[in-house]
Amino acid sequence: MTTHIICIVGKKKSGKTTFIEKLVPELKALGISVGTVKHDAHSFEVDHEGKDSWRHRQAGAETVVISSPTQVAIIKSVEKELWLTELAAEFFADRHLVIAEGYYLSDHPKIEVHRSDEHNYPLCDRQNEKERKLLAMVSDVGVDTDQPTYGLDDAKDVATFIARHHLGWVQDGMWSD
Repeated sequence: MTTHIICIVGKKKSGKTTFIEKLVPELKALGISVGTVKHDAHSFEVDHEGKDSWRHRQAGAETVVISSPTQVAIIKSVEKELWLTELAAEFFADRHLVIAEGYYLSDHPKIEVHRSDEHNYPLCDRQNEKERKLLAMVSDVGVDTDQPTYGLDDAKDVATFIARHHLGWVQDGMWSD
């Protein structure tokens, strides 16, 4: 299975996470297996002091896995930030699609979320949309783009657009690959 990657980009407080929360269930309803990656430009901690996994890392473990009958989580020290393609190959090989929040500078296709009450202009427009690989715009206002534009509540339509134009869905329920 080929794992496809689409980045959901936008300026701070544009509604990227909120839109992803709407988009993922719509993609799943179409039979698309989805994973997500949230980019954090800063270091972060998922372990909390005193938890067993935190204690394992404090003892020097460079990789810690937390496993249960229904979930697996991995905390792994890395020498450098991994590229999206590396993350997809390592952790998402069993998924059709990875939705990455952020990664505006990556070379992957993007859907931008723009809210006019937070920002006057989106990141992408006609001048840079080809270079940025913009697939579509999600906004509460008209924007200067040649790409399809959807409303902030149009997650179902965006999911169908992704399935048809990015994943090879030729008609409802039918895949080309």
